[in-house]
Order: sequence, then structure tokens, then C-alpha cells
Amino acid sequence: MDEHTIARDEGAQGDRNEPQSLEESSQKFGTNLGLGLGLERIGSVAIRRPGLSLLVILLISLITGYGLTRINVDDSLTELFRSDSLEFKKYEVLTKRFPASEYDVLIVVEHPDLLTPDRIERLREITLELDFIEANRGIISIFSAREPPSDQPIPAPLIPAEIPKGKKFAPLKQLILNDEIVGGKMISKDGTLALIVMALKRETVAKEGLETIIANIRTAVNEQVGGTEMKATLSGPPVMQLEIRNAVLADRLIYNSLGFILGTIVCLFFFRSISLTLITIAAPALAILWSLGSLGLVGIELNLFLNVITPLIMVIAYSDATHMMFVIRRHLRLGYNRFDAVKQAIYEVGPACVLTSFTTAVALSSLIFASSALIRTFGVVAAISTIISFLAVIIVVPVLSVLLLHNEAKFKVSTTKRVSFGNLLSSGASWIGDSVREHALRYALAGYLLTIVFGAAYLSLEPRYRLADQVPDREEAIAASGALDDKLTGANPVHIMIELGEGKRLYSRETLGLIAEAQKIMEKSENMGNIWSLEVLRRWLIDKGEISAETLKKYVDVLPKTLTRRFISEDEKTVLITGRMPDLNAASLLPVVDKIDKQLRLLRIAHADYELSVTGLPAIAARNSAKMIGELGFGLMSTIAIVVALIAVVFRSFFAALASIIPNLFPIFAAGAVLYITGYGLQFSSAVALTVAFGLAVNDTIHFLHRLHLERQNGHKDAVTRTVKLMGPVLMLTTIVLVLGLAVTAFSGLPSLRMFGWLSAITLIAAFIGDIVLLPAYFNLEKRITGRGDE
Repeated sequence: MDEHTIARDEGAQGDRNEPQSLEESSQKFGTNLGLGLGLERIGSVAIRRPGLSLLVILLISLITGYGLTRINVDDSLTELFRSDSLEFKKYEVLTKRFPASEYDVLIVVEHPDLLTPDRIERLREITLELDFIEANRGIISIFSAREPPSDQPIPAPLIPAEIPKGKKFAPLKQLILNDEIVGGKMISKDGTLALIVMALKRETVAKEGLETIIANIRTAVNEQVGGTEMKATLSGPPVMQLEIRNAVLADRLIYNSLGFILGTIVCLFFFRSISLTLITIAAPALAILWSLGSLGLVGIELNLFLNVITPLIMVIAYSDATHMMFVIRRHLRLGYNRFDAVKQAIYEVGPACVLTSFTTAVALSSLIFASSALIRTFGVVAAISTIISFLAVIIVVPVLSVLLLHNEAKFKVSTTKRVSFGNLLSSGASWIGDSVREHALRYALAGYLLTIVFGAAYLSLEPRYRLADQVPDREEAIAASGALDDKLTGANPVHIMIELGEGKRLYSRETLGLIAEAQKIMEKSENMGNIWSLEVLRRWLIDKGEISAETLKKYVDVLPKTLTRRFISEDEKTVLITGRMPDLNAASLLPVVDKIDKQLRLLRIAHADYELSVTGLPAIAARNSAKMIGELGFGLMSTIAIVVALIAVVFRSFFAALASIIPNLFPIFAAGAVLYITGYGLQFSSAVALTVAFGLAVNDTIHFLHRLHLERQNGHKDAVTRTVKLMGPVLMLTTIVLVLGLAVTAFSGLPSLRMFGWLSAITLIAAFIGDIVLLPAYFNLEKRITGRGDE
């Protein structure tokens, strides 16, 4: 059955050219369930005054367009893990008392033989140039090291102003490499990599912006290494944040535009009409504009998580708009005028649009109970965006249709059959409908078995999180971090934070002893190195013959504050023991963090007046990522349960709810099986991709059930097969367009977005199979088992 045949079948029921109301439509098709609670009539109201409605659309677009210009990107790496937990509160204490930790720019300089007089001078010039940058709070490098205490008030620098050359340089080289303060910390043991740490002023970053500051740093560094064989790269949280921001903005522009272009081309192939294509594409485009613009107006910032709102809106809005346009086009081909055709679409599709949007909104709202503030915000924003998407579709599609589709005659069915993309989709849908009717039991059993197998794989997935997966992997930050992982045990700081109780002094025997014991625990930890603390300095002084706490205090006082403030707070009430680790998966990092925390328990008991905690971004990520990803997975399952319950209530059918379970679980579990086979595990991007795919699966399920209800009310003998043949082309078209639109993100510079792209494509295809094959198979089985007809 092709488009020509379907249209002729409908045409046999009668042709009307006079305007008809929604009430008349109800009489023709049977009593409506009231799925939309009358909210679909918003579209009917809009077409009564199409000119005024168009002005309203333009006004809303102008206001939200202004909001879009105000939207910002929150590129903070810590915001993903913000919560009300004690661990995150301790991390906030860390960032307040040691603000440099989140604002460190890491300058990595490499050369096969870095420690020569000329290259050391180059390194010194780099640090001097960086000193002149206004955003500089302080710099640590191999030039921060000092000689042991002497008769001089201030110990001399380890590297003198005039660097010896020739044979006299060899002792200095060994001194630098073996120094307890910088050896293995600021210079690799093989002398091929040097690290310069530049702390930025928080207030200057807020004033000038990261882009300007990082550009100034890069210029200063390149001026010194340019023309030499030395290689310099930048890393650290500020650089990563900037790269994330640039990637998010670029991807939003490039891939959203490319997705819409591909979608437009496919629609043109199907509709063979510029006006129909424009209307179909306009609704999701305006839905995205209105939703994102609203975020800008209320001051909500985009981030790695909320950036997924765009494809979620596109999936829901494009699907609903395409369903409406199919009905409008079909009735235009039957000879209806544009007003009648639009009214029929509002009646036939509008209630399902209401139900899909509000069901998805209610389901996504369940995320407000998550412990993560970011997930809670995502749930609220996604729920509101689905409502905005509904309003965009139910207003924009009818209004543009009555304004643009003046020449109804050109849409009438021709007596000449032509091979077209639409006919190919219709023929494919007819084949699927007939095949599912004939082999319903096979398809049903295959669906159950595959869902069970895929579900077992999905439930076996382990949460995975790596910082490198959140940062563009084709930029310099990851390359620099990789070099630090290889040469200096890593760039990711893990801290033991010790807070002194009331009356406790920093240089007391008890405090120094506690710091020493805590450092021993960190030193024994796997993959931990490059440890900085007051204890490192104390051991070095003891090695030089200085053992008194008074000497330690005097030496600390004369060292640069930019160095000492990294492990001693300004009020001397908090100290840090900082170790660095490679960028490990959270599953590998968590046992290390938990082991340190467990070993600190005895110290907490013995020193009850002190607070000891393991903190830092890697520690927070290790602890919270698994929990948050688990919450997303649980939230998704809860969402499906809520949707199934709502289907049972709204359609007044327990079987409809039961039949919808497998089609909605199938795409989720199928994607989980792919993640399991490929070894990717369940990441943030994959969890969100499943949420987006679920949005389409639920959308298509409800549209299918609503159409099936209408066909049964209209007295069709084989309503299930007819529904497949009517719904098949629209589901095919939406799947093709959305797969192409989302799959282009597989070329993004962000690893997380690449995974989101290809995984979304897989889940959308699986969702199509669930809704066009498995769902009708269950209804065909119901008919066989119960003997229930479709009348």
C-alpha cells in the first residue's frame, strides 16, 4: 500500500470542502477520549486569527531571541558534582581556603634535554613574562626552590641568577633533579619535562574572562619557546573550562545547523514541497529558540548537561510537528481545504501531542528528587522545555499552514502513480504491517527475549567517569595532562585536608605528628605521587640538620606565599597534603580514595579535635559520579514506570499500558547492550542519550495508541495493521531525520558528545522498531487470544 492507495482509501469515505469544526470531527471519528483535556484547542483558536497569532509568534521569538543572546555557558568542572553532601561541602571549604587549586594554569614545557644553561634561562624568561600578566596570583616552578637555612635572613634560590656553564653546571643539574621540593614535582626525574604552575586571580578572571587571560599566557610562553625545539602546552582547570566552553558553543552552532540542514533535505525529498517542509522544520526550530531563550531570560546557564536540552526539544517537537503535517498533507490530498485539514490534524494528533508533552514533563520532573543540583535543574528545565515544545507545535504548525498553504489543489491525489520517497516509506510501512499481522507471535517473542538479553547487559553496566571524557581530546589540555601523567604521576590533585580544632597550633608536636602520619597514608596509596605538604618541607630540613619546629616556621615565613599558601591556609587553621594522580576512571580511583579515607579513621579517633577529610575534584568525581549516573538510570526507569501508569489511566486500558512496556524498554536496553559489548560502561553522556531516546519512544508510543483508538472508533476491520500503515511513514521519516541530525555530533571534538551522537542514533532506531514492530505485534496477539475485534 503506497501513499496513493492510502489517500484513495480515505477518499472513498467522502470528501468535504466546507469548513468543519472539532465537534463535527468528533462525530465523524467517534467520541474522543479527551486525552488532551481540550488543550489541543489552542491550535484551533490560533487559526481563527492567523495574522494576530503570527504576530504573537514573532513577538515571543523576538523576546526569547534576546534571551538567547544573554545565555552563558557554565564551564565549571565542579558544577557537575554539586550537591548537599558532606563531601561536596568539604570541597567548598577547600576552594575557599585554598582558592588557587581551582585556578591553576599548568604550563608544560618539554624537550629531550631540558636542563641545559640556555634552556633553563628560557624557562626563567617564561616565568618572568608570566609575572607581568595582571591575572597572575603567583607562580611556582623550579625557580621557587631555595637553599637550606643559613645565616642569611632569606635563603638563597636553588638556581642562582647566573647559571654556571660547562663542567660547573653538572652539579647544579643534579641538585635540581634530586631536590626534595621540586625534583619529581616541578621537573621530571629524567629532565625532559618542566612544570610551571600559575595561579590566577579569581576577580581578574571574572573581569577579563578566561579567553583573554589564556591567550595572554599562551602568547607569553610562545614568545620564549618559538624558534627553539622546546614544546610548551597548557592545561589545568581554567584551560579545560575554556576548551569546553569553546567546544560547546562551536558544536551548538555547527552540529545543530548541520542537523537541521540534513533534516530539511530529507523532508524535501518526502514532502516534495517547500512550504510543507518549512512548516515542519519551523516548529522545532522555534521550540528550541523559545526554550533556550527562556533559559537566558531567567539566568540559567548552559553546561555539559543542559546542552542536551536542544536535542531533547528537537526530538519531541519535530516528532509532533511531523505527525501533524502528515495528517494535514493527507487531508489536503483528499481535497480538504487548508482550514479543514488543519482542524482534522488538531483533532487527530493534538490530544496525543498534549499527552506526550505533559507525560514526559511529569516523568522528567521526577529528577527533582536527585541529590545532584545539576540533575535536579536538568529535570526542571527539561520538563518546562517539553511544555514549551508542545505550545510551539500546536500554535506554529496550524498558523503557518493556513497562511502558507493557499494552493490546496496542487496537493490533491493524482491518478498517476509515481515513484517517490514517500511511496517508498509507505510501501515499507505496508510490508511491516502485513508481516507483523501474519507473524505477531514471532515478533512478540523475539521482542521479549531480546529485551531480557539486552536488559541483562544493561544491568551489568558499571558507571564510568574520566575527566578526559568531558574535555575536547583534540586540544592541548588533554595532551599536556597526558604528558604529566607520564612524567609527573599526573595532573589531578587529591588532598587530605586537616582542619585544626579550637586551641590547636600549627607547629605543635601533635599537629606536625598528625600531618606526618597522614602523609604516610597518602604515600602508600596506589598511583599517587608528586606529594606536597608541610611534612615534605620538614623532612627536607631534617635532612639538612634542622629539626626544630621553630626553624620550620621561620623557613615557611620566608618562602614565597604563593608556595606556602598551597598547603597552609592564611589563618594557619587548615593544612593540605596534596598528591597527584593520573586521569583514572572513577571505578579505579574510588578504591584509592576510599582506602585513604578508611585509613584516616584511626587518626580521627586519636585526634578528635582535628577534622580529616579526603577531597579534591578527582575525589568528588570518584564518589559522586557513580551515584549520579545511578540516579539518572533509576530516574529513567522511574520515568518509564510513570509513563506506563499514565497510559493505563488516560487510555483506560491495562493492556495498552502492559503492551507499551517492552517497546519503551527495548531501545534503552539495546543501547545498554551496545555499551556493554564496546566496554564503554554507563557514562553521563550515555545516560542522557538514553533519556533523549526515551522521549522519542514515548512520543511515538502515545501517537500510535491514539491513532489506534481513532481507527477502532472509526470501525476499521483491521485497525492495528491500518495504524501501522498510516503511522509507519511518519515514524520512519522522524527516525531518519533525527538519526541524521543527532548522528552528526559523532564528529564533535568532545568525547562525551561523540558518544551521545552515535548512541542516540542506535537508540532511536531501536525505538522505531519497538513502536512500529513490537507494539502492534502485542495488539495483534491480544486480538488473537481474546478474540476481540477492532470494531
